[in-house]
Amino acid sequence: MSSSCCSPSASGPGADALDQTQAVEERYGAAAHAQEACLCTPVAFDLSLLQAIPRDVVERDYGCGDPTRWVKPGDTVLDLGSGSGKNAFICAQLIGSAGAVIGVDRNVEMLNLARQAAPVVAERIGFANVRFVEGAIEALEAPQVDGAPLIADRSIDVVLSNCVLNLVNPADRQNLLANIRRVLRPGGRLAVSDIVCDKPVPLALQQDPELWSGCISGAWQEEAFLEDFRALGFEKVSYADRSDQPWQVVEDIEFRAVTLVGQLPDD
Repeated sequence: MSSSCCSPSASGPGADALDQTQAVEERYGAAAHAQEACLCTPVAFDLSLLQAIPRDVVERDYGCGDPTRWVKPGDTVLDLGSGSGKNAFICAQLIGSAGAVIGVDRNVEMLNLARQAAPVVAERIGFANVRFVEGAIEALEAPQVDGAPLIADRSIDVVLSNCVLNLVNPADRQNLLANIRRVLRPGGRLAVSDIVCDKPVPLALQQDPELWSGCISGAWQEEAFLEDFRALGFEKVSYADRSDQPWQVVEDIEFRAVTLVGQLPDD
């Protein structure tokens, strides 16, 4: 990846504090229409699972790991920040017709791409078990028309995410974590691929819209990421995957891809 992908914006942060949500919306909205090479890092997936997925969905997926390897037949899967839908459609094949996948994303362009592909994938694999809903992943408790939350309590077997948690506004992260805990059933599992860093990210970098929307300056510190999920009550929390070499180095801070896994105890 070229250094231009991770360089601070030429203009630097503006006078006002960065609106992280707006920066992410604008960049990923554009990336739903044309592939952007600078978003996250390419990952090899099982080619046999990609054959049923339309090419534009695969090309406009932006991730840094493969959390789909932790789903099981019959699971109800929640894909946080489902984007183009690639991870959801892979999960659909792994869980089979007895399972279900819910993809949540707030970006309308990405949702449109995923929703248009859903009937195509269903026809190719022989069943429909995926739906995409509009919403903020940090606000899964948001009431819908019928008064029920976007995602119900204890309704999910496994929560997945692929290079998305770092995009959430810092002020909303505790609510994000609480919602992940709330929606999982007893014994529920977690598989989150994301970017972590080895040092605190200075405020100036956090205020840079290119670095924030590029999955860099919103990164959790590596040990803090583990501790935050342990604090929620997850057991066996560990990095199932961790890149040996940094993905990017910005101002002497190393950013690398990891996949965090964990499991809640049975009641």
